[in-house]
Amino acid sequence: MAHIITEITRPSEEELALAKSVTPATIHEAQDRIGALDPAIKPVKPGLTVCGPAFTVRCTPGDNMMLIAAIGTAKPGDVLVVSAGGLQMQGGFGEVLATACVSRGIAGLVIDAGVRDGAAIRKLGFPVFSTGLAMHGTVKETVGFINHPIVLGGIAITPGDIVSGDDDGVVVLKREDITRICKAGQAREEKEEGIMQALRDGGDILELSGMRQRLLDKGCKWDTAS
Repeated sequence: MAHIITEITRPSEEELALAKSVTPATIHEAQDRIGALDPAIKPVKPGLTVCGPAFTVRCTPGDNMMLIAAIGTAKPGDVLVVSAGGLQMQGGFGEVLATACVSRGIAGLVIDAGVRDGAAIRKLGFPVFSTGLAMHGTVKETVGFINHPIVLGGIAITPGDIVSGDDDGVVVLKREDITRICKAGQAREEKEEGIMQALRDGGDILELSGMRQRLLDKGCKWDTAS
């Protein structure tokens, strides 16, 4: 039976600020390289970013009824995360719905399907992460689910999980892991900045990365000639 849950448990402002302080790729690395959605899901415009609690939607492929229902239900700052069956040729989200999202303060859209009105969405600057552009329209006939667990881009997502995306793609961070993973991510980024500064100063990447010793430990031999 179709079911809409209107209220979800969202991260605190402090947790959301932590999540925004590190890049999606850093979150992915800090949580042992898990949580990255299918790389086919990318921003419709380079430079777009999104970070916020997942407001999950399950639609029937080729039908955007539940997406419209979610837009009318989500709170400011939420990210619409829409499982639409991976139908890349559908374009069930366009300028009208993007305008509605902006007016409601919704933070972005992540969908495993196509969207349309690409030029208009880019002009609006609304963060949309999709499998690409497709002009094929959708019907509005089939009821579904809002704020139930979904699988999107190969990753299980629970309402209220953090969804973070940029040009590299989208990653999911479980709500209960936000502080631990983001603190580890901050430490990782600080370490990497130190390495990059040392490289700018003429440092050796093999030594700074520890890779020379790892190569030796794995039996790699170094010679001055072939």
